[in-house]
Amino acid sequence: MGFKGIVSKGKYWRSVVVLGLVFTVLYNLISIFFEYGSFAFEQYYRDHIAGNGLKYGIGQIGAALFYGLIVSYGQFRAREKREKNSK
Repeated sequence: MGFKGIVSKGKYWRSVVVLGLVFTVLYNLISIFFEYGSFAFEQYYRDHIAGNGLKYGIGQIGAALFYGLIVSYGQFRAREKREKNSK
């Protein structure tokens, strides 16, 4: 595997987490805006998070990781193909 393989694994997982978090934040902001017509964070909290905090948190983390895995895999696979074709 070598050092490059280890570094790329670290970059992959960092990419998964970052893309997942960005997706989650943007998704929730867009959802709040579409549902309430403005950024009504307090109302969104009362309707979706209060009383269901653990369930909501687990769902958001799961969705973020799933999205991050898919997008990061696609990015790293495309880079791998480009590098293979350039040789």
